[in-house]
Amino acid sequence: QVQLVESGGGLVQAGGPLRLSCVASGRTFSSYAITWFRQAPGKAREFVAGISWSGDNTYADSVKGRFAISRDNAKNTVYLQMNSLKPEDTAVYYCTARNAVVARFPAAYDYWGQGTQVTVSS
Repeated sequence: QVQLVESGGGLVQAGGPLRLSCVASGRTFSSYAITWFRQAPGKAREFVAGISWSGDNTYADSVKGRFAISRDNAKNTVYLQMNSLKPEDTAVYYCTARNAVVARFPAAYDYWGQGTQVTVSS
């Protein structure tokens, strides 16, 4: 069993930055991929970014050049640094985990956090 807790969401002006955190507990993530998805009201969950514990990462085309995913092993935490935010980035952001490589569809993931709301205004 793995528990994931997201934090760092809030209200931010368009063009501004925000950093999300995902703290993992329950067991080690030795071979786990950690991925951020997001979901806007009435919309399907959408892949944002993913990282393996070896440090390889991947991004959705919509956030390339604006978002950066990273991890801090000492804190067992994964971060999503979001820059140049746009209103279309508004969504609940979820941290997910699977004992495999990064995948881009929600059904591949075994563990989900409760999500953190990000709202971008102009």
